[in-house]
Amino acid sequence: MVMRLLVFIGMAGLLAVNAVAAPSCEKLIASGSGDYPPYLWRDPANARKLIGTDADLLKQIGEQIGVKIELVDAGSAAQAEEDVRSGRADLLLTSRLNLAQLEQMDFIHPAMQRTTVQVWMQKARPFAYAGWDDLLGRAGESPINTPLSPEFDSFARQNLSLRRSKDLAKEFQKLLLGRIDYVLAERYPGQLVAAQLGITEQLDARGPAVSSAGLYLALSHNSACNDVVLRGQLAKKMKELVDAGLPQALLKRNLQRWQEQSLPAELSQND
Repeated sequence: MVMRLLVFIGMAGLLAVNAVAAPSCEKLIASGSGDYPPYLWRDPANARKLIGTDADLLKQIGEQIGVKIELVDAGSAAQAEEDVRSGRADLLLTSRLNLAQLEQMDFIHPAMQRTTVQVWMQKARPFAYAGWDDLLGRAGESPINTPLSPEFDSFARQNLSLRRSKDLAKEFQKLLLGRIDYVLAERYPGQLVAAQLGITEQLDARGPAVSSAGLYLALSHNSACNDVVLRGQLAKKMKELVDAGLPQALLKRNLQRWQEQSLPAELSQND
């Protein structure tokens, strides 16, 4: 059902954009939260400005469809979602697809990025991991905002000793102290937290991925600009840029950008 809706948004939009070329709105407001590097974070030189992989991709889309897109920092992911649901903002940036939001937003297909959740363990205390069953009998933690699939979440509730917390940095520190056996965290956000703590060489992120999720651009049902033409323009341009490999190129550039901004010079150069 979800994929059928996404395909409909993409295909119907492509037909419309071929029929009508003019933008339906000259300006859109996009809302996001600056606590998700390398996808979105606050610019150290201007705390009111959001930068990152998805900010760069959104800018490219706006420029190429001829619409000015202003990206604002909502302060938190929950507030960004509320801004878009209410229509105060037109677009939600870096959103994970869920059924409840489909009643309030149109998710533009394909996803801007895909994020994977991996099993992080201490290199000094490794264990064999080839699938979910290898986590049985071990103590683990995972940040509350880590996108675990419904299937894995159900498996974890029934079978695992997995605690959810708010602070990935503290979870990594507990892992190094031997108080837990593993941490479930996203690949790239995990890499950046480990680098910031100076513990990259002490940790190992193992696959296969526990789960994965798409990070989408979503358009509010309450946006005055939401029509078939705009949805088509966004879907067409998103597919072109994804097919051209731009999101991955921007991801690589922003991983380096974050390290240059956030790490001491000697650590950034070593990476």
